[in-house]
Formats: sequence, structure tokens, C-alpha cells
Amino acid sequence: MKYIITTLTIVTLFIFASCNANTKKENDTYAFNKATKNTPPEHYIKVALLLDTSNSMDGLIDQAKAQLWDIVNELSYAKCNSKKPNLEIALYEYGNDNLNGEEGFIRQVLSFSDDLDEISKQLFSLTTKGGNEYCGQVITTALDQLKWESNPEDLKLIFIAGNEPFSQGKINYKEASKKALNSDVTVNTIFCGNYEQGISGLWKDGADIAKGNYIAINQNKATAYVATPYDDAILEYNKKLNETYVTYNNMGRKKVQLQVEQDVNAQGYSSANAVSRTVSKSSHLYKNATWDLIDASEDENFKFETLKQEELPEVLKNKSKQEIKAFVAKKREERKVIQQKIQELNTSRKQYIQKQNKAEANGLENAMIKAIKTQAKHKNYKWE
Repeated sequence: MKYIITTLTIVTLFIFASCNANTKKENDTYAFNKATKNTPPEHYIKVALLLDTSNSMDGLIDQAKAQLWDIVNELSYAKCNSKKPNLEIALYEYGNDNLNGEEGFIRQVLSFSDDLDEISKQLFSLTTKGGNEYCGQVITTALDQLKWESNPEDLKLIFIAGNEPFSQGKINYKEASKKALNSDVTVNTIFCGNYEQGISGLWKDGADIAKGNYIAINQNKATAYVATPYDDAILEYNKKLNETYVTYNNMGRKKVQLQVEQDVNAQGYSSANAVSRTVSKSSHLYKNATWDLIDASEDENFKFETLKQEELPEVLKNKSKQEIKAFVAKKREERKVIQQKIQELNTSRKQYIQKQNKAEANGLENAMIKAIKTQAKHKNYKWE
């Protein structure tokens, strides 16, 4: 079975390739921050996805839902200067007649977030209708509304996908792309249709101005998965992994429910997609400190003494601080073992998939990955 390149797989690859020169002001700010802190700043990959949700884009949205976990998994193996970067994703929809016309038929679905379950939920909430697609305006809106920060070692990326001329709307796409470039944000364009048609529709020009990448895809081509002999075992470990979460505060119950819902959504595409989500959940990018005591207690500022009885799950009510700490420590060790097992199985799974791809001579994907990783070395990014 061929392992088909889809919209967001391409997004994943270009994340590692896209980088811009930084302004002197940003470098000076970064140097000052670095000099005044004992520890180096965290590295971030910030990705804003701008998705056309007009009538013709059902296939694009479907690919986005199906490929989210492949994106996360690719990024989880990245390192910059020997440190694993954090990931934040923002989501916009545009070109939908259900949206406010006075605001350019644009909606911020989600600001920058590292909550992968919430990102998945919002992707599954998207529907299509209409409309008017203003690329310059949605790029400008994302630049103005989102907190991009100024660390020159961060990768700050916009990926805009659609199928109408890039020049539509009252805001000139050239000015929007220049603004992104001056803000150290790379704009990558994905035209849903014929490659040459995308060029004539100025999608390539929009990317070129912002030093990004242009590519054309068939948004209606169904995602194909490679089933492996390791899938069932990984899915069994997913059940065990879910049992290690220790909820606290009012958010806990809702977030556990959301976690299960996104497991079901992934399974709705295929077992292979559910496997990809499980692998993501075993990585450092799956963070739930806002509702899980194990993740929360990893923060050096967290204090068990501040926990209130009404915030605790039934199993921990009326327990002493030491008993709670011991319970959390035990669950933490259980989780580490499970996550390690999943990662080990996934190593074998990836090797199996690579062999299948080679057997099918899927040379385009292999060539792109090799080229992009070579380019990304200049940014000191490496893969485990």
C-alpha cells in the first residue's frame, strides 16, 4: 500500500526547512535575555494553520484531521542545540460564508496552544460552506493576533491552504507576505489543485516573498495508511496509558472526557491513525499540566500543599501530603514504563513502514525528507 503524502505531512516536513534571517533588534533582545538568565530559553516551533473552509475544501479538512498525529510525531523527534523544542499550534479558518463578512470571513479557531487534545477537537469541529477567500487578510490577521515572541531560534511558521487566487481581498498579499518576513515568520503556501494553476493564482509568489515554500496537492486524494504488526500492541498500551492520569481541579473530568473523545476520533479514520495518536501521547509534546497531577508536579513551582480537598479525585481525598506524593510518584513510574514500551514498538513500526514505502518505490516522499533535513541542519536541528 502506498503511503500517500498529504497536506499536513508536507506541513511537517517544511516545518524543519523554513527559517528566515532575524532583525538586529530581535538578536539584541535575545542576547539581553540570554545574558540575564541562568538557564537558556526554551525553544519553540510555532505553527499557524490557515485553512480554507469553503465548499470545495472538505478533502483538505479531512486530511488535516487524519494527519495531525503524524505531524506531532515528526516534531517529537526534533532537537535544536541538543534540546527538544516545544510545539504550539494555532488554527484559523477562512473563506466560509458562515463567518463574519465584515472581518473578512476569518475566524481564529484556536490561539497558540500546546494542548493537543484541544487542537484535535477544534479540527474536528470545522465545517465547510461558501465563500470568499482573502489570503492577504487572513495572513495579516494571524500576524497581528498571535503571540509570536522574538527568540530568533524559534521556528515561526504560517501554513495557508486553499484553492482560489491568492490575490483576493482588500489587503494586498504582497504586503502581508512582506510583513511576515519582517516579523521573522515564514509563510508556506499549499495550493489545492494543479501546480501551474497555483502559480498563475500567485500562491507561489506569496510564498517566495516570505521566503517560504510553495506546493500543490490534490486535496481530495484519500489518506492511505500502512498497517503494521505492532499496531494492536500499541493500542493496548494506550488503554494502560490513559489509566495513569490523575485528575485534579474542576477541569480534570472534562479533560479526561476530551482525551477519550479524541482517541475515538482518531480511531474513526483507522487503527493506524489511532496508533499515531498513541505515539504522540507517549511523547514529550503531549502535556496536560492543567488537569493532570503527574504533569503538573513536574513544574518546580508546583506545591502539593496548595491542593484543596475538593480538587482531588476520590482516590486521593483525605490523604496526607506524603500519601498523595507517593501515589503520584507511582503513577509517574507506571507512565514512563508504558511510554517507553510504546516508543520501542513505534521504532519497529517506523522501520516496517519505511520498508513498505521502499517496496512501493515512493521516491518523492523519501527525496523530500532527505532534502529538507539536509537544509534544516543549518538551523542546528537534528533528529533522534
